[in-house]
Amino acid sequence: MDKTDILLATQTWLEKAVIGLNLCPFAKAVHVKKQIRYVVTDAATTVELYSILLSELEFLLAADPAEVETTLLIHPSVLHDFLDFNDFLDVADALLVELNAEGLLQIASFHPDYQFFGTKQDDIENYTNRAPYPILHLLRESSIERAVNSYPDTDEIVQKNIDTLRQLGLQGWRRLFAENR
Repeated sequence: MDKTDILLATQTWLEKAVIGLNLCPFAKAVHVKKQIRYVVTDAATTVELYSILLSELEFLLAADPAEVETTLLIHPSVLHDFLDFNDFLDVADALLVELNAEGLLQIASFHPDYQFFGTKQDDIENYTNRAPYPILHLLRESSIERAVNSYPDTDEIVQKNIDTLRQLGLQGWRRLFAENR
């Protein structure tokens, strides 16, 4: 896989789905300010991914938030199975504890086969967290807090996203990305 193509697919997903459908009302600002760090890894094992994740968490902790607000750690060659990916999130969260980064950073997750508990594989609401490749999204807690404080009702976001995707439907989701093929 070519890293440039992976990066382009990820940025297209971010622009068309996450920002374009307003699935995350906080994403546009950091995108426009170019404060998102994109890291496409060559990791082929969870051990390699763990090492890269450690480096990226340390990088984000040390980085100036005005320069790098958040990181998308894209790992196309490892954790293709969603259940394995989901299990790895426990390892990632334990790493935050080990780094004393709880309360400073958090990790959100996106995967091509993302599935919320209690949903069926093809339920459209799963697409709120579906991305072209497995992604660990490293976020600053302070950024989340500022965003939540500036948004009128963050509890509405999840339901609004489900409603948006239900209205769009699976065919509409596919049409979003059809022109890039």
